[in-house]
Amino acid sequence: MMTEPTRIPPRDDRGTQPAPWRRPRVVLWTAAGVVTLGFLVALEIVARGYGFSGPITEQSREVIFAPESGPLLYGGLALTMVVLTWRQRLIALGVAAGVDIVFFLVRWALDADMNFGNGALWVVLGVAVLGLTRRTGHERTLLLKGTGLGLLLVAGHKTGDTWLLITSKTRATVLDAYVAAADHALADPSWLVGRFLNATAPVSTGILHVVYGQLPLAAALVGLYQLRRVAVERRFPAHHLVRTFLMIGLLGPAIYMIFPVVGPVFAYGTDGGAWATANLWPDTLPPVTDPRPIPFDGITPRNCMPSLHTAWAVTLFVHSRDGSRAMRWAGTFWLVGTLTATLGFGYHYGADLLAGVVFALTIETAMRCSAHGWDRAGVRLVALGTTVFAALLASYRWLPTEMAARPWLFGPLLLLVTGAVIYAYVRTARAARAAREREPKPEVPGQRPAPEAEESAEPADSTDAAGAAEAATTGTGTTIGTGTTGESGATDAKPELV
Repeated sequence: MMTEPTRIPPRDDRGTQPAPWRRPRVVLWTAAGVVTLGFLVALEIVARGYGFSGPITEQSREVIFAPESGPLLYGGLALTMVVLTWRQRLIALGVAAGVDIVFFLVRWALDADMNFGNGALWVVLGVAVLGLTRRTGHERTLLLKGTGLGLLLVAGHKTGDTWLLITSKTRATVLDAYVAAADHALADPSWLVGRFLNATAPVSTGILHVVYGQLPLAAALVGLYQLRRVAVERRFPAHHLVRTFLMIGLLGPAIYMIFPVVGPVFAYGTDGGAWATANLWPDTLPPVTDPRPIPFDGITPRNCMPSLHTAWAVTLFVHSRDGSRAMRWAGTFWLVGTLTATLGFGYHYGADLLAGVVFALTIETAMRCSAHGWDRAGVRLVALGTTVFAALLASYRWLPTEMAARPWLFGPLLLLVTGAVIYAYVRTARAARAAREREPKPEVPGQRPAPEAEESAEPADSTDAAGAAEAATTGTGTTIGTGTTGESGATDAKPELV
């Protein structure tokens, strides 16, 4: 009996069926790109209004002039290279090093400022040009996404610097007196840890300076570990560390504008110079009086509330849980070291750290849900984190005297609400992971299987092979190119984008 042949939908330029999820994703990424560009342009205009360059100008000048941070540019190149094969990576590194050598010799001859990193930026831009001119379809998108990821790392750093300059120019007074009073409810941890570091210096301070300063490097290593299979699978994972890192750096400075704080080492220590209220940190606790805004200079960034170093370290810790045992231990070490350094160096109060933890987990949840889909638990957790974060800022601003007068009440309460957000995050993250593991994973049309799948696949016997051949001949088997088991190039990887 003759059967009706299976109808095969039209194919795209790569010889595979057009995926229904492509058009919404393209629209989403186009909208995100437009919003990002508009934000950078607005920040550039505001920065020039205050007499200094914005992130677009600062990043553009590094194509020719000496970069501010060579390691940062090579970090961006490393993120871009996750979409390249090993051969292409070696070529990219060789070209970047060659360009930097030429720039070095020219600057040495002209007695100009010396630094490296231009070659890395040139290669990142070259990958974008290659994607636009020599690639089509999914490969073009992949190369452009790699370029965007590398450039966003650099742009995020430039944007943060611009934000900090704007905070110092637009916020003539700081609210350190309010946070210092509220910090009495937590037993003034910055003063306690500061005295501990002074007693154990230089060993403790030397180690913690490295931990505090190299947090971006540790995050880059974890991010590269999460993205290590992009070149093989030809897709980015749905969610990874770099996404949350960039979002924290983007949103955090906006809170600085709302709640400007410089930190105890500046407001109550020698680093504040003539603007410090007194030289109290870390040997003498500040008195509990009716707090008032403190006039401060136009140079020191108001970058304390919340502690973004704490937020980044918490995010690093969360994402390191999926790695090896060594990576999990490293994530724990960096979290503990960063918290100790932020307090012991006088950069933050204890209240800042609690706000940073809530801030990080709220953004991490929102970014994870945006990648994997929003559910009721995710919405509740984002709402809880946002409410707790707003309540913390409000209590620091309008209840600091009451908090200092009743530490036995407000201290445990602050820890309790922060712990509630942590507990809710752990439960929600575990439930979301379990749900994703139970879901059937759709196969990607035309994508080659990952090496693990190839190694674990057992060869089919002659009967199965004959059956498959007969099905393909008669047209009664599975549809070719639909991502089902009858397609030779299918994989169980979900076609999710960054």
